[in-house]
Amino acid sequence: MTNEERRVQAATRLRELGHAFVAHDLSDAQLDRINGQLDDILATVRSSDTRQRAVPSGNLADFRMAIPTDGRVDRHQLFADSVVSGAANPMGLGAHLWRDDSVAVMDVTLGKAFEGAPGRAHGGIVAALIDETMGLVLAINEKLAFTAQLDITYVAPTPIDQPLVARAWLVREDGRKLSIEATIESDSRVIVKASALFISVDPQKFLKHLADLNR
Repeated sequence: MTNEERRVQAATRLRELGHAFVAHDLSDAQLDRINGQLDDILATVRSSDTRQRAVPSGNLADFRMAIPTDGRVDRHQLFADSVVSGAANPMGLGAHLWRDDSVAVMDVTLGKAFEGAPGRAHGGIVAALIDETMGLVLAINEKLAFTAQLDITYVAPTPIDQPLVARAWLVREDGRKLSIEATIESDSRVIVKASALFISVDPQKFLKHLADLNR
């Protein structure tokens, strides 16, 4: 097992711990024991070398994302530390993204830690899922762009602990303006609809900025 695989494994367990902690009542004795164990773990982590987030070198070819076309096999990983789809982020949402022709697809099951109203996902978490799925649309169309406006209609409450599937697609391109739409489904029922405006940026200028961060 590689270091990165070990990192993903640890992050997965930490995510599971967060959801389990929110979902269970613990006694004083259990909490005291956990606090002592966490003090030791935190000390271990803080004693290690500081980690810099990896950014592309500045070459457009190096920046291009592998876009998987089968959600059961490969997973989209632009940044392993992404708070939405990064497998190595212990605070992440654990979303998986892939391509179905020209459509970006995401699946996720949100745990207890992302609850807003009882039994329902927090609306801000849902918005993050939509934005990330739309981001894959940009990659499919070989665009670099930022979110300028995001409009969301919550058709029905978004459940936790149930599979969700999001889809996003490019509707229109007008110069630097990209219009994207998306939905989220639960049990084959649309529960969220969204539309967004993205503004494309010059890839070379953007990548030069990222390369400067590496220096």
